[in-house]
Formats: sequence, C-alpha cells, structure tokens
Amino acid sequence: MADLSGTELSEEKETEIELKKRQKRPWEDLHKSGKIGITPELPETLGFYDISAVRREQREHPADPSLTCFIAAELTRGYFLEHNEAKYTERRERVYTCMRIPKELEKLMTFGFFLCVDAFLYVFTLLPLRVLLAVLRLITLPCCGFSGSRLLQPAQVCDMLKGLILVLCFSMMHYVDYSMMYHLIRGQSVIKLYLIYNMLEVADRLFSSFGQDILDALYWTATEPKERKRDSIGVIPHFIMAVFYVFLHAILIMVQASTLNVAFNSHNKSLLTIMMSNNFVEIKGSVFKKFGKNNLFQMSNSDIKERFTSYVLLLIVCLRNMEQFAWNPDHLWVLFPDVFMVVTSEVAVDIIKHAFITKFNDITADVYSEYRASLAFDLVSSRQKNACTDYSDSVARRMGFIPLPLAVLLIRVVMSSVKVQGALSYTCVFLFYLGLVSLKVLNSIVLLGKSCVYVKRANMEDKLFERPSTSPSSSGKSSSKADQARCPTPSG
Repeated sequence: MADLSGTELSEEKETEIELKKRQKRPWEDLHKSGKIGITPELPETLGFYDISAVRREQREHPADPSLTCFIAAELTRGYFLEHNEAKYTERRERVYTCMRIPKELEKLMTFGFFLCVDAFLYVFTLLPLRVLLAVLRLITLPCCGFSGSRLLQPAQVCDMLKGLILVLCFSMMHYVDYSMMYHLIRGQSVIKLYLIYNMLEVADRLFSSFGQDILDALYWTATEPKERKRDSIGVIPHFIMAVFYVFLHAILIMVQASTLNVAFNSHNKSLLTIMMSNNFVEIKGSVFKKFGKNNLFQMSNSDIKERFTSYVLLLIVCLRNMEQFAWNPDHLWVLFPDVFMVVTSEVAVDIIKHAFITKFNDITADVYSEYRASLAFDLVSSRQKNACTDYSDSVARRMGFIPLPLAVLLIRVVMSSVKVQGALSYTCVFLFYLGLVSLKVLNSIVLLGKSCVYVKRANMEDKLFERPSTSPSSSGKSSSKADQARCPTPSG
C-alpha cells in the first residue's frame, strides 16, 4: 500500500511539473534575473474569464490543438506597452516634433525673409546716398586738404564699386529686349520649357555660389593696404569680371522670370502645374539623405533665399502683366490664383521637407532657434565698430543671396513698365523713394532689436566683443572656434 501511495504521489508531481512547463512564459527567465517583474504563473489575459477555469481546462485538455482554443487565445491575448516605455515615448516625441516644425520653420523663414528684404532695400535706398557722400568727399578733397594715407575709406571704396557695377550693368541691360525673349520662350514646347527652367535653377545656385567670391575678391583687391605685398591680377580685371558676372546673372534671372510669365499666360496652365510639381521632386532628393545640423542650416538658408527670389520673380511677372493690360486692377484677380498656387507650393514643400528630414535624422525642432540666433549674431556683429564686412555682404555669404543682379533686373523692368513724364510723376517717384527709405530704416530697427533678443537668449553676447585677429593663421583658428560654438558659414 505504501508503494502504491508513493507511486500516485510521484505521478501527481509529474503532472504538476508538466502543467507548469506548459504554462511557462518566455519572460520567466527574465523575471528570475530581475529584469522584468512579472509573475510567470499568471498568463496575460484581457479578463474575460477566470484563471482557475483556464488551469482546470488545461488539466482536462492538456494538449488540445483545436481551432476554438486558438481563436480564444488570439481574442484574449494581451500585451503591456509600458514594458518598452522608452521606445514609445521616443515615437511620441517624434510626432510632437513634426507638429512643431511648421511653426519653428516659419519663424526662421520670416526672420530670414526680412533679412533679405533689408539687404535688398539697401541697394535702392542707402547705397545711392553712400555713393553720393563718397563722390562729395572726392570733390571736396582738394579744398579741404588731404590728410592720411587713403583718399577714401575702405567701405566707401566698396560702395563706389557697387554703384559703378549697378550703373554699368543697367546700361548693358538696355540692349536686352525683354519682349523678344518672352516670345522666343513662348514658342518652345512645354517639355523643353520644363527642362530649361530646371537648368536655370541649377545655374542660379552655381552663379550665386561663385558670384560672391568674385565680388569679395574685387573688394579686397581694391582696399588691400599698399604696404602689403600684392599677389593679385589688379583691380581692373577683377572689376571687369564682377561686371560680367552681375550682367550674366541678371540675364539668367530675366529668363527665369520670362519662363514663369509664359507659364502664367498659358491657356491650360499645364506648364505652371509641371513647374510647381517640380518643387515636390525636391522632397525626394533631400528627405532620404543623411543630414547633420550644419547641413540642415545650409539648406534652410538656401530655402530662405529661394523663397525671397520667387517673390521677386512673381512681382516682376505681375508688373509685366499689368503693363500689358494697361494697369487694369481687375486683372490682379486673374493673376491671384496662380500667385497663390506658387506661394502655397513653396511653403508646403519646405514644411514637408524639413519635417521628414528632422524625423529621419533625430533632430529636434529647437535647432531652428539656434539657426535664427546665428543669423541674428551676423546682423548684430556687422553693426559693431570693428566689423569686418558690410551687412548685405554677410547675408550674401550666409544665404547665397546676392542682391545686385536682382536689383539690376528689377530696375530694368520697372523703368520699362512705368512711364515717368512730367513734374508730378517725378514728385511721385521722389515720394516713393522716401517711402522706401522709411521702410528700410523701420525694418532695420525692428530686425536689430529682435536680433539682440535672440543673441541674448542664445548667450552669445560675449562673442560680440571679441576682436578679430589680424594674422591669417590666428584668424583661421578663432573662426573655427567660433564656428564650433555656432553654426558654420556655408560655402554656398
């Protein structure tokens, strides 16, 4: 009898061991090691039936592979998201970052847009006055007597060169017939015009990248100290290259404006639709690439420049169309849907592109505040007494925006579209000039105030009082340290 009872007990123990093995979960080992605090004997259920009933059923049908049991297990199977809390929190933060991107990006775009407006208005408002002051200094120099080693200050020399370039390029643009160019472009097929427009966009970026180097080389060659050994080809060759560059870039932008004008005036709007869809192709070329913060900063500056240039091109197209319709205000409502489509596509493409780039590269939305502070630092530092460059030139280097070719083209279009005759017309022109000067001064004051706030928030005030080093080696080291502290200057 003792043997029989011992055998029954051993069989019951073996049965219990087998039941425990069937009920064993994959995370039991983790629980034993202390990684997960889950009781392995309790299966995950959604609470539709009792645990004791489940165990009783498993004892009665220990290995029942029926379809009913499988469906019941699928319907009652549970899981715990808190076991991978870090992953799901990261996913939620990515969603919040994508939701913040439009607001932060548009803040940067708005600030950069008004920086471009300030540099562009400078060419029409303050630059002529500065050139006039430099000419007066040259005229009155024999009367007042010559003192010092320079006839003009370096900034005045650069202003004189900019004024001469503007006058010469504007004179050369008179020999380019805008109407003939428009009809020549209009006679081409839609596909050919689409290819031409893409080629013009690439050429504009290349011209902007190399053009500022040409202008900087001219300014430095003209203002380089005489006591220093010169290894340049001379001021006149550099000046000829600068004039040739500004003229070619102005013609390039004119062809862009003419192509856009043809797209506006086409009957079926197919060309305009194709050109706008080209913006979405840009998403494919940018989103799936590896981007760091510095690369994203360069792309943001390029987007600011492209958006401002697009607005100026739209202004030129509207001026040309209004001239053709005798300045009829009703025609503006005809142009408004196309203008709205161009502007909306630009904004939508920028938002989508930046949202996915920040998502794929794990970049937070706060980086756009850093970019804005870097642009503000450039503006504030250019107002210092020891500034090493003009503000408009610093914007050109940072964003690749060169206002001279665009200004030449806009003056050419306005002069051909608006006829000025009589004393009243000249009075209106003078009042319009005073309005531009007032707008420039107001814009500069607001930008400078905002820039001081952004620099203070970014704790970059101490860098404003650092004196630039005179030796090339030390200047390179100090600039590299400053670039590490903030975003580096893009090459384009």
